Amino acid sequence: MTLVQLRHLIALADSGSFSKASQVVHLTQPALSRSVKALESELGLPLVDRVGRRLELTPMGREVLARARQLVSDAKEMQAHTLSLARGQAGALRVGMGSGPGVMLMTPLLLEVAARRQQWRVEVARGTTELLVQRLRARTLDALVVDVRSLAPAADLQVGPVREMRGAFMVRRGHPLARRRAVRFDDLRAYPLASTPLSDEVARTLMERYGPQAHPELAVSVRCDEVASLVDVATQSDAVLLAIRASAPQLAELRMNPPLDATARLGLVTLARRSQPPALELVRTLMASRLGGGKSAGERPD
Repeated sequence: MTLVQLRHLIALADSGSFSKASQVVHLTQPALSRSVKALESELGLPLVDRVGRRLELTPMGREVLARARQLVSDAKEMQAHTLSLARGQAGALRVGMGSGPGVMLMTPLLLEVAARRQQWRVEVARGTTELLVQRLRARTLDALVVDVRSLAPAADLQVGPVREMRGAFMVRRGHPLARRRAVRFDDLRAYPLASTPLSDEVARTLMERYGPQAHPELAVSVRCDEVASLVDVATQSDAVLLAIRASAPQLAELRMNPPLDATARLGLVTLARRSQPPALELVRTLMASRLGGGKSAGERPD
């Protein structure tokens, strides 16, 4: 049984004769008759009673016709939806975001999908990089946006594009340190230091700039996976926040001596050699526009 045969039956029922139906489906009358007979043979019961020049659907034919109309309609809908997916006009996306990317990308992504209404569906998951990678490999997520420096090298992960985002020490406007022209790390130690869990590379950078006392295990007193919560803490207290500068534009950046010169490398992570949903292009577009303050970095090879 094929959709073509079902379309032939529908045309026959709608037109009331083989001659008219054959014109509708652009077949010769004998070819159309063979198609309907093949469908009857497969189903095992007659679908059409031929009464002289007239034809009538049998009771079985009427039942099959109703199902045929539904199947053909569903096929047309699926074809139209698939075309919309290919054109980027619809789609479903399950994306995981690390703490920093979540602050800058999650709300814009949700707003963009909400504006497209019923044609789009999105699920955003938050968590540690390790947990998000597990879900990506389990195929419960389609892609991740995380700091790729926290990724362990793996042949099954594909990374790109990547944006370099500058890190900074930040405080609320009006903080005692905000007025200083140069702030040393010793000055920070008078206040709580807040950050997300930091990669080994960032820890090394901190120690190179400011000495062993800057190791996160010693220096950080307020640690949380969610940057948004840490921004609130820094806004409402004298805590100093270490995070991506663009994640907290409302805070004042401290002028450190020596400068921090540390970056996060935010990248789009997918499974290598796997087809990607067309809706993922929306995330790429948002990364280019919302992370525009960073600079593009080369993609990491598989």
